Parts: sequence; structure tokens; C-alpha cells
Amino acid sequence: MAFADLRSFIGALERAGELRRVRAPVDPELEVTEITERCVKSGGPALLFEQVRGSEFPLAINLFGSPRRMALALGVADVDELAARLSRLLRAAQQPPRGVRGLLQLLPELRPLASMPPRRFRGAAPVQEVTWQGDRVDLGRLPLLRCWPGDGGRFITLPQVITADPRTKRRNVGVYRLQLHGPRELGLHWERHKGGAAHYAEARAAGRPIEVAVALGGDPASIYAAGAPLPEGLDEYAFAGFLRGAPVELCPAVSVDLEVPAHAEIVIEGTVDPGELRPEGPFGDHTGFYDPGGPYPVLRVSAVTMRRDAIYPATVVGRPPMEDYWLLGDTSERLFLPLLQLTFPEIAAVHVPPEGVANNLVFVALRKKFPGHAYKVAYGLMGMGLLSLSKVIVVVDEWVDVHRPAEAWWAALAQCDPARDVLLARGPGSVLDHALQGFSYGGKLVLDGTRKWPEELPGAAPGRGAWPEPLAMDPAVVERVTARWPEYGLGADPGPTGARRPGAAPDWSGEGGGPTSPGGVR
Repeated sequence: MAFADLRSFIGALERAGELRRVRAPVDPELEVTEITERCVKSGGPALLFEQVRGSEFPLAINLFGSPRRMALALGVADVDELAARLSRLLRAAQQPPRGVRGLLQLLPELRPLASMPPRRFRGAAPVQEVTWQGDRVDLGRLPLLRCWPGDGGRFITLPQVITADPRTKRRNVGVYRLQLHGPRELGLHWERHKGGAAHYAEARAAGRPIEVAVALGGDPASIYAAGAPLPEGLDEYAFAGFLRGAPVELCPAVSVDLEVPAHAEIVIEGTVDPGELRPEGPFGDHTGFYDPGGPYPVLRVSAVTMRRDAIYPATVVGRPPMEDYWLLGDTSERLFLPLLQLTFPEIAAVHVPPEGVANNLVFVALRKKFPGHAYKVAYGLMGMGLLSLSKVIVVVDEWVDVHRPAEAWWAALAQCDPARDVLLARGPGSVLDHALQGFSYGGKLVLDGTRKWPEELPGAAPGRGAWPEPLAMDPAVVERVTARWPEYGLGADPGPTGARRPGAAPDWSGEGGGPTSPGGVR
């Protein structure tokens, strides 16, 4: 099911029992954050605050704060369905059809491509029912949040910031926070590794202002796509069209030469003078620490358009897990695994746990085929998109469930010698990482927690014996206990503990040798 806009998604959440309306007055300064954090961390519902002090607009938050709500937002029972669809599409695109019959067999897989490009909305766009221009613009009327006590002001936290490359006119949509500086001024936090910052740098080098539109709300797939780690050149709204199975409808902005989502709740338009910078921040960020901010561009607002009964969407970031983990982290790692496997087919799974706050920790399950394979993959990830900002990469064998961090750490630590299996490197890092040795530059660590090949064991002690096999119960016993569980009088069956026998032994016939079985070293 493709939702046309934010309000239809909110209605679906309410019908599913996933949303609660809060009719008591609430303060956008700190109080909304405390309420929301308690709900997020306890697995609570999405929230619609109907009375926000100082504003006539209701505020929706935590709309995406669970796997179930993310699946509903993207119109599937489980996000893995979309990952499978993307995988089939990529395979179909890689295999030219043989004859008419082959083409007909591919059509079901290629059909989603037809829904990808955005299309022009015909008629009066819902988001332009009301227009503020000139002295009528007053961003203070919107229920912008001050989330944490040390924040430097009130912020827009769930925007789709739209720009166009000054040379190619190619669009970029990103989630970049904006700080309220005045009734018609916003500070734009453009991080140096993101697409919006690249457009700004082009405009600044040419000495020209750059036009910006900030969409709030719209269909849930577009909200997700704006923050997704897409490959360079893939339009965010085209990707949203693929996810929702229907094109995103855009309309011309009223004061800048950009297209905006016709079904958004609110759109803020304006220009950024490349010569104007102003202090922005501090801001309590997704790292769980304050980002001190710094000098950032200023968006001078020329118009605000909205629906007559607009709903203001927001999110709160902070010590994980928060809503952004489900909206961006968990969903993206599942959706983009097929894309990652195009370059690294040996990768079985990837997991960025919430404690890793997007950049600090990446677990990789590897189908290991030769000595040094863990480092080959780690080096590759350190040069790939936003994964290049990763600080710690832990590689384990394919049978390890990396989505269970306790199991991943157990396997990695049991199979590594820190003097042998740790690689230190340097490279780019997140601008939000306060621990790095330099601004967005610092160290990286790779931990090879895979089963070792003979070539990886220099100077091994004579008679050390075979590399041990992990404990796993006999599958027949597991099945028998499951069948007999009601006889034991122990209540509901919690299920097997997860101790599993590794997968089938890989083919070790390649040059250079390797373990003769998953449990021994030759």
C-alpha cells in the first residue's frame, strides 16, 4: 500500500493501534523530548501532540520508531520483502534476456522501474493551499523543538532538504538539521560528506547563491529516502517511487526554481548566500553527545507554503536506540545489502547495531574463501559511500548471526588474537565524532574474528591441534525437545538457545589450501 501523504500514514497507524493522541498541552522546549524518549525506549507508540504551546500546528513524532511501523510506512509486512524485490531487480538488470521468451520472463522483475521517476502533479498542489511570503513569514509559529538542555536553540529535525547541482541541475534530497535563527532565517547544517554540502560548495566556488527547499512531511517512503545512503546519482524521489510502487508527485515551488513534494505538509523555500556563515549549534545528536556545531550557511526564507490543516513532523535523536535507528539504520542495512553484495558477493550479512550510532561499529558476516579475506572486505568497505566513515569493522564467519551482537562479539573475540588479528588504519570519519584526532579524520580498527587459515597462523605452536568447532546441539535432539516441551510442564517454549551448527563446509579446493573442514586446520 502506497501512502499519498503523512496524514494517511498517521491514520493507518491509528487504526493499527500504533498511535496515541496527546490532547494535554505540551512544551516544545524539552518536554516533548522527555515524553518521546520514554516512549521510544520502551517500545511505545507514535505520538500526535494536538496542543503544542506557542503554535497552532499539531506535532507528530516517533512515527517510524519500530520495525512494524517502518514496514507499514513502506507498504510491506516486513522490510526484507523490499530487500528481496531489490535483489531480484538487480539480478534481472545484470542478465540480458535471451529472446522474446526471456524478455517476457524478466518483465515482472523490471516492472518496478516504471514507477521510479517522479512525475509532475496536475492542478493545485495540496501543499500550496496556504502561502506565507514577505513579512507574513514567521517560522516561530511552527512547533520547532529544543530537544536537549544544552541545545543552542530550536531545530527542524525531520526535513527533506532539496537542492540542485549548480552545473548539472541534478537533485539532491537530504536530512540536514536546521536551527531557527529568526522569523525568516535558518542555520543549515550541511555536513561535508553529504550531497547538499557538495552543491553548496559548487555554488560557493562560483560565488553564486544556491536555492533551497525544505519539505516537511509527504509520503513516508520519501521521508525515508531523503536520509537513505543511496549510491551517488540515484534520485531520492525516484528511489521512493520504487519503494512505494508509485511515482512521487512533485510541483514547482512558488519562489525558487525547484520541485517539491506536492503532498507535503509544509514547504520552506529560500536561498543561501555562499558568503554568509553564522554559528550553528550546539545540538544533542544521535551519537548521544552534544555536537558543538560551528559556522554554517544561513537559509534566508522567501516563502512558506502548507496545507490548511498542516501537521508538523519531527523526530528526536539522542542516546541510542532512538527513532532514527529504525527509520534509517535498521531499514537501510537490510535494504542495501543486495547493493553491497553486487561488489562483495562474499558478504552474507551486515549489521550496524544501535550502539554503533551509524558509524562507530559494523559487523560483517563473511563467506571466507582465502587467507586475508576479512581484510580484503574491510578495505573495500572503508572506500564505499558512507561506510567509509565507519570507525570499527568486525568480521566474523558466515554462520554467525551478526544481528545478535552478543553472538557476534562472542564469535569474534573467541577467534582473534589481538596481536595478530587487529588492523589499524586512518581515513575519513563523521563530522559528528568528537573523539577523532582531527575534524572528520581519524583512526579505524578492523578486527578479524574469522576462523584462521594456516597462512594466517605464522609461528603456530607445534601440536596446537585442530581449530575447535563451536558448540551446537544435535538437530534431532533439538527437534525432539521442541516436540515434547509441553510434557515438561515449564510453560511456553522459549525455543532453541541459538547454538547452531555452522553451514555446509565451503569448497577449500582453491590454490593455497585452507581448513579441511569447518572444524579443523590442515
